[in-house]
Amino acid sequence: MSDLDLIKELREKTGAGFLDCKNTLKENNNNIEESIDSLRKKGLAKASKKSSREAKEGAVGFFSNDKISIILKINSETDFSAKSDIFLDFLDLIGKIALKQNDKSLNLENFLNIKYNDKSVSDLLKEMIAKIGENLIINDLKIFSNKELNVNFYIHNPYRKNIGKIVSAVFFYSDTKNEEITTFSKNICMHIAASKPEAMDIDQLSSTVIENEKKIQQEMIQDSGKPSNVMEKILKGKMKKYYSEVTLLNQNFVIDPDKTIKEAINDFNSLNKFDLKSYALISL
Repeated sequence: MSDLDLIKELREKTGAGFLDCKNTLKENNNNIEESIDSLRKKGLAKASKKSSREAKEGAVGFFSNDKISIILKINSETDFSAKSDIFLDFLDLIGKIALKQNDKSLNLENFLNIKYNDKSVSDLLKEMIAKIGENLIINDLKIFSNKELNVNFYIHNPYRKNIGKIVSAVFFYSDTKNEEITTFSKNICMHIAASKPEAMDIDQLSSTVIENEKKIQQEMIQDSGKPSNVMEKILKGKMKKYYSEVTLLNQNFVIDPDKTIKEAINDFNSLNKFDLKSYALISL
C-alpha cells in the first residue's frame, strides 16, 4: 500500500486532516492502528468505528427465511460494476444459495466449497470475475438465527429492495405484529445504519477495548494538573461519553435525540411488547 493510500485510509478512519495523518503515520512507522491511537491522544480523531470503514466498492445483501437470516458482502473494484445488473444478480444468487443451506454454522470458508448446479461457489465467483473483468471478493458472510424471533432490516443507498451499501437488521421478540412494531423496529435499523454501534451494551464490549480506551483517556488528561480525585471524575465522564457513542442501547436515538435507544424501547413497551435480542450491521 502506498503512502498516499495509507493517508487516505487514516483520514477515512479518523476524520483528521491530511498533514496530521501524514505526520502521524511517519511517527508510527506507517502503522494504522497506532496512528489512530496517537491522533486520538492528540484530540485530532474521533473514536474509531470498526464496522464500516472499508474503502472498497461493492454491495451488501440481506436474505431471510423463517429459520435464519444472512447478510452477505461482495466487493468489486468499481462502483460502476457494483451497480450493474450482472453483479447484483450474482450477489442475489449467492445469497440465496447460502440461505438455502439453512445452516447456522455455515462460514465463508466452507461456503465457497458448496455446490450449485455441479459448480462450487468458488467456481461461480471465478466465472463472474471473468465476465465483469474485475476482481471480486466474497468478503463477509454473517448468519443469524430467527428461531422464535421477529426480524426487520434496513437498506441504506439501495440498489434493490434487499441490496445496497449498508445493511442493518434487528432481531427481537414481540407477542404481536402490528404497524407500530414494524415502524419502530425499522427506525432502530435506520439508527444502527447511521450511528454504527460497536456493541449492544457496555457488557458486550471486550475488556481489551475498554482498557485501551481508558488508557487513551488517562493519557489525555494526566497533564491537566488537576487533583487525582478530579481526574477520576473526568475519566468517568469521558468513559460515559464513549459508551454513549459506541453501544447501541446507550446511544441517543436519531429519531428522537432526547432519548437513548434503551429509553425509547422502554417507552414503546408501555403500549407494545418489544424485546430487542440482537442487531447486525455490515457496510462497505
